[in-house]
Amino acid sequence: MNNVATAIFATVLMTVPHVSFAQELSEARIKELVYEAILENPDIIMEAVALIQQRDEEAQASATQSVLSDQRLLIERDPNAPVLGNPDGDVTVVEFFDYNCPYCKRAMPEVQGLLDEDQNVRLVYREWPILGEGSVYASRAALASRVQGKYEEFHLALMGSRGRVEEASVLRIAKEIGLDIDQLKTDMQSADVDEHIASSMRLAQSLGFNGTPSFVVGDVLLPGFVEQAELQDAVDKNRDE
Repeated sequence: MNNVATAIFATVLMTVPHVSFAQELSEARIKELVYEAILENPDIIMEAVALIQQRDEEAQASATQSVLSDQRLLIERDPNAPVLGNPDGDVTVVEFFDYNCPYCKRAMPEVQGLLDEDQNVRLVYREWPILGEGSVYASRAALASRVQGKYEEFHLALMGSRGRVEEASVLRIAKEIGLDIDQLKTDMQSADVDEHIASSMRLAQSLGFNGTPSFVVGDVLLPGFVEQAELQDAVDKNRDE
């Protein structure tokens, strides 16, 4: 049986007193019971779907907590991830983002506002380029700019640009902020750049994220666009724990 049929059958067993869990039923009888129950109570389908959804959510929550526990150092303290704000801050905020994500661009002033008003926040950036080749190129270039000490400036410039970022616009912005383009192109192929992006992909998938931006604050996951107040609330609660 598929998940829905199994859930419906489980619901049927709860509604038919004379059926014992230990009783062996033929597949034909199971189908008959399910069909009879649905005819008598069509809402049983919605109950079954809700049961599946509840089980899936519980399983995802359990898996997420395991990832947060087992991968805490990689999530918050990966030496291969850019850190802004206060490097010694008492609360770490991790942002997964894409330079071509309009919601990430909307979130940028919210994140910057948090850093400006809370001097004890440590911000970790996870480059997660999921919106095409332009995003991948931008992320590789941004990560490579660390060698020249211009990551933050380059990151803000890319986030502040209008329209999609592609190879041409990335290189134009890089030149405008004074990056050595030849060195940048070489550094874009480094193992550190490869590893950062691969780690971001693995972590995002493990945490159940399906889009950008997505934030991690302690044990709290904040998928999607969030305002400064919501970020600050998550930081304050983590600080009080």
